[in-house]
Amino acid sequence: MGEDEAGTIHAIRTHFQAISEEIAGHRGRLVDTSGDNLLADFASVVDAVQCAVAIQEKIRLGNAELPEARRIVFRIGINLGDVIEEEGRIYGDGVNIAARIESLAEPGAVYISGTAYDQVKNKITVGYEYQGEQQVKNIQDPVRVYKVLPDAEAPGIRQASLLWAGRWKTALLAGAAGLFVAAVAVSIWYEYLRPALPRGGTAHLQRQALLLPDKPSIAVLPFENMTGDPKQEYFTDGFTEQIITSLSKIPALFVISRNSTFTYRGKSVKVQQVGEELGVRYVLEGSVQKSSSRIRINVQLIDATTGHHVWAESYDRNLKDIFSLQDDVILKILTALQVNLTSGEQVRVWAEGTKSLEAYMKLMQCREYLYRGNRESILLARRMAEEAIVLDPKYANAYVWLGATHMNEVFIGASRPKESIAKAIELTQKALAMNGSLGEAHSRLGVLYSWSGRYDEGIVAAERGVELNPNSGQANFFLGLVLRYAGKSKEAIPVLQKALRLEPLAPDIYFQNLALVYFQTGDCKEAIAACEKGLKRELNNLNSRVIMAAVYGSCGREKEARNAASEVLRIKPDFTVESYTRILPYKNPSDRDRSAQGLRKAGLP
Repeated sequence: MGEDEAGTIHAIRTHFQAISEEIAGHRGRLVDTSGDNLLADFASVVDAVQCAVAIQEKIRLGNAELPEARRIVFRIGINLGDVIEEEGRIYGDGVNIAARIESLAEPGAVYISGTAYDQVKNKITVGYEYQGEQQVKNIQDPVRVYKVLPDAEAPGIRQASLLWAGRWKTALLAGAAGLFVAAVAVSIWYEYLRPALPRGGTAHLQRQALLLPDKPSIAVLPFENMTGDPKQEYFTDGFTEQIITSLSKIPALFVISRNSTFTYRGKSVKVQQVGEELGVRYVLEGSVQKSSSRIRINVQLIDATTGHHVWAESYDRNLKDIFSLQDDVILKILTALQVNLTSGEQVRVWAEGTKSLEAYMKLMQCREYLYRGNRESILLARRMAEEAIVLDPKYANAYVWLGATHMNEVFIGASRPKESIAKAIELTQKALAMNGSLGEAHSRLGVLYSWSGRYDEGIVAAERGVELNPNSGQANFFLGLVLRYAGKSKEAIPVLQKALRLEPLAPDIYFQNLALVYFQTGDCKEAIAACEKGLKRELNNLNSRVIMAAVYGSCGREKEARNAASEVLRIKPDFTVESYTRILPYKNPSDRDRSAQGLRKAGLP
């Protein structure tokens, strides 16, 4: 790849074409060519083995004419077993065993399972070499494995020191549950081109927008919803967010927050682009397939600076095992990044949530609704949180998110602030009484205390939130807000800057609040620069527009100030400076007055 990337890719595609022709010629069906592998199935195990032998012979003959460094060598694993099929895709232990056998195979060889051997041992003119019983991952019983020996051993097949088995996609049975298709799964993996073709590539460090941190840095992309049902998106997003939340608690890591990584949802992006835009070395991506009682997770960790896979795994579990599955993924990531946790960190990362799958599902729906940010969705989120609490009255996180519904009503001006704040504080304190390690609860409580005029308590709570979730962009943003309310704008500047580093694609309000704290310290140059960086994604965000009007008005940028003011009135025609500034929870009246003067200079009534 390093010497001739285009030539290597061309060679891979040529091999894939030849392999596909052999599969079709032996009455097989090519199921998937996702990234760095092929998966096929056959109605006859004899056809499958004959096809595999023919493929290896064709590859051997083609390699014989090439220098050693230009040869591409394949491994093939074959298993005869039950698979589940839906919409042309297959999954299940039948496929898993084929993949595990492939990983045991020598480069250039064909390995088969005992079930396949029992059917072909007297039907094909090849030899077999028994490899013993092998204990393979995620399969309970040992698997007998045999190496296929063609009539004439193929000379000159290069022995590779490292082969990568990339991910492959399947789909859970969503239709007639219980129907199984007997088939042979042939899993073919290749040596070179370790990064998956659609998402590979190397990050250009000279184009890196942000410096890499001095510790392992990672961005977790939204997992792909493979169910085909958009209504299941909340489950996939919830699983992704739980991974991000758990990783963000670990000080030895640098973790990009949710708001930034979720901007890539539904987009086809290369890992080097993600690495460059977010300033991280590692990118985690995956997919989720869920049926009524089963879940399958495919996940891979990629080094964006080289394009190489660091680790990949497929999990096929009962849906009720979702909690242990999340822990397994976290542990594998930490192991791959060589990060060791202290005992205290372990307690926080794997803190107990709920044992109720139904309550967990309700809370994921709650979060999905709450992110939509309107009155109707907040009410739906509240109902989901309340139903989660009925299912598990000791589910601390459910109380946090129920409190968040009342808090968000204050943010959007859809309630009586005093009543909503009091209710949110009550629920958040109740959550912390159940589980004091909930960083998000401390962060939210800090803002709520500040809104109630309890500024010192607010700072303590918000600082505790950052301590527990040091990689949370939102936790740092909330601390910045609390410091600003308490008249400590200078101290808020580095906190908000950290929030923006953790959220390189942050919500616009992050930039506007940074602009506001610069403005309140008298630094118009930096305040205007921050304003100009914001307002890219949320054009109708009233608070962002108001802050821009205040900053531009106070800093003598009359034209920009009046433009911002006109946008404020477009969004909220009945806006007045007095009604807006009256409810600002500033400890120092001078901070409120400075904002009001800027808004009036912008021309707002």
